[in-house]
Amino acid sequence: MAVKNLPMREALHRALHEEMIRDDRVYVMGQEVGRWQGTHRVTRGFLEEFGERRVKDAPISEMAIAGAAVGSAMAGLRPVAEIMTINFAFLALDAIINHAAKIHYMFNGQFTVPMVLRVASGWGDQATATHSHTPEPIFAHFPGLYVATPATPADAYGMLKTSIRDDNPVLFSESIGLYPKPGLVPDDPDYLVPIGKADVKREGQHVTLVTFARGLEWCMGAARELEKEGVQAEVVDMRWLRPLDTETVFASVRKTNRAVIVEEALPMYSFGSELAAQIQEHCFDYLDAPVKRVSSLDVPVPYSKKLEDMVFPTAHKVVAAVKEIL
Repeated sequence: MAVKNLPMREALHRALHEEMIRDDRVYVMGQEVGRWQGTHRVTRGFLEEFGERRVKDAPISEMAIAGAAVGSAMAGLRPVAEIMTINFAFLALDAIINHAAKIHYMFNGQFTVPMVLRVASGWGDQATATHSHTPEPIFAHFPGLYVATPATPADAYGMLKTSIRDDNPVLFSESIGLYPKPGLVPDDPDYLVPIGKADVKREGQHVTLVTFARGLEWCMGAARELEKEGVQAEVVDMRWLRPLDTETVFASVRKTNRAVIVEEALPMYSFGSELAAQIQEHCFDYLDAPVKRVSSLDVPVPYSKKLEDMVFPTAHKVVAAVKEIL
């Protein structure tokens, strides 16, 4: 299979473009997705090519964007709605949680909601406390809503295509810090990444590093550092927070007997909390040390660059956590 080296931003652009050509029920909607070419430039050129019927600039109302997406999906379209950052998705929680996630169940399967809600997440970059959230675990709390968290351009490409083609609502979270990062992407318009399937990005035998989204960078960096000291770390990229592929994690932990969970999100009531509990419940007899967690600090993200850098995880923090349990 031929591959191209593309930044994640371009991989997402290509996936969405190909799906809009493949299925004329697919349309995009959001603030500045049309004439402004998209805040993160994922929808550049779409308005000129597809026109205003399929590329809709929305008012500054996240509730209206999500609500319109739910209604049009119920009516037979396949909306890909963009909310500029995941921080603003809190304004649309009723449409996302009480409607998109529950309608199929509440109507006994008579309706489906085949919508994708694209959101940009995390990173900081001195965006301050109200614009630097990584709250994907909050959305993964609710049954009926899939949560996608790609970490590589190839996964972003295949996962977005899968999400658009699926009949369930998907919150598709794109890490802002990963938009410019390049990677090999299959040159195949039907390349799909299965929903709810994790991926072992690196084989190892001494410790399992479990992560998602930008955490993959820190884990791969930590694995390279640990290798210099003879420690082989296995890196599991969850890719999806719901459905959660625990079996891939359990198989890895049963092989390595140690686990470190790495996330950009906050530590309280988190992905790391849930996965640590599940590992303890299902792999207790295999563990040679307690499960460790590395996350952002439990504080609002500060504006000061030096303080901000202290808040987020790093490869060095992951290495330190591994050394504590070896």
